[in-house]
Amino acid sequence: MSTVATPGLWAVTVAAVLALLALDFALTRKPHEVSMREAVGWSVFYVALPLAFGAYVWTRFGSTTGLEYLTGYLVEKSLSVDNLFVFMLLLSAFAVPKELQQRVLLFGIAAALVLRAIFIALGAAVLANFTWAFLLFGAILLVTAVKVLRDQLSGGSHDLDVSSMRSVRLIRRFVPVTEDYRGTRLVVREAGRRALTPLAVVVVAIFATDIVFAVDSVPAVYGITGDPFLVFATNAFALLGLRALYFVLQGALSKLVHLGYGLAAILGFIGVKLVLHWAHGIWPGVPEVPTLASLLVIVGVLALVTLTSLYATRGGGDPVGSAHLAHLGTPTEEGSDVPAEEADRSVGTRPGHPSDRA
Repeated sequence: MSTVATPGLWAVTVAAVLALLALDFALTRKPHEVSMREAVGWSVFYVALPLAFGAYVWTRFGSTTGLEYLTGYLVEKSLSVDNLFVFMLLLSAFAVPKELQQRVLLFGIAAALVLRAIFIALGAAVLANFTWAFLLFGAILLVTAVKVLRDQLSGGSHDLDVSSMRSVRLIRRFVPVTEDYRGTRLVVREAGRRALTPLAVVVVAIFATDIVFAVDSVPAVYGITGDPFLVFATNAFALLGLRALYFVLQGALSKLVHLGYGLAAILGFIGVKLVLHWAHGIWPGVPEVPTLASLLVIVGVLALVTLTSLYATRGGGDPVGSAHLAHLGTPTEEGSDVPAEEADRSVGTRPGHPSDRA
């Protein structure tokens, strides 16, 4: 597949991403509770950086490439907000101490970057050799959109059933898990043998959910641009700012009760766009969706669901109907697939040992 990036630009971009990731690990080496001032400062930085990079892409490679980058970044950023809901569920279910939360988020971001790089490379290889892959990617997004919509309508979490994370208890059959957190350490020596800490179990759970997000997000951005470099850049920039964004939006996330509808619409729209692109290669008379039109549709959908969400939660009422936060409220209603004890943990109760919550 063609790309605007030279080997030198690839090297500089990858090096910059790794340097920023290393900086984040250095900053979180000493556990501390993140203040709003710190979170806002880093969030501003991680928004300004990709926008500045977008300005460079626009001036260096032209408006068409610049639009593809900005549209892809917006898609990935909106999907990354969905990541935050799942991270919120996991951090709450495992009762991760506040001073360790940013460390857990960072492990999740690092794992997501690795997975996205793998999926991007595989996606580029498939699209370059098999034109029907556009149809396959489009079908994946359409199926995902339907599932997101159905889960939103039913009030269930479309991304993660926290109770399913009990599967990580299998780890304890092979490796012992300590009864409490040990700072930022993942592995410790206890009673003469190595043991995992609850922090390691949370990281495993986040890694598992990252795989699901990679399957959704990579085809979505390939629906905007076929340039692997732009796909990588948009994914990397969208993910790097998640750690700080989480603490900025932690309270506001519960207000986005209609985000599921917006994500379903965006994924469905991009799915149709990919199918049309595939059909256009076979029947030239089939129209394609311009990048500018895609950008306007995505911005419009996000603005609409934000406004309707704020209207639905006006007055500080309980954000009823949020598919993402369905498991963060009071004990579940009859018929829910999440046990009441799991719901109790989701609201911050800390019974027994952290390893029991794994």
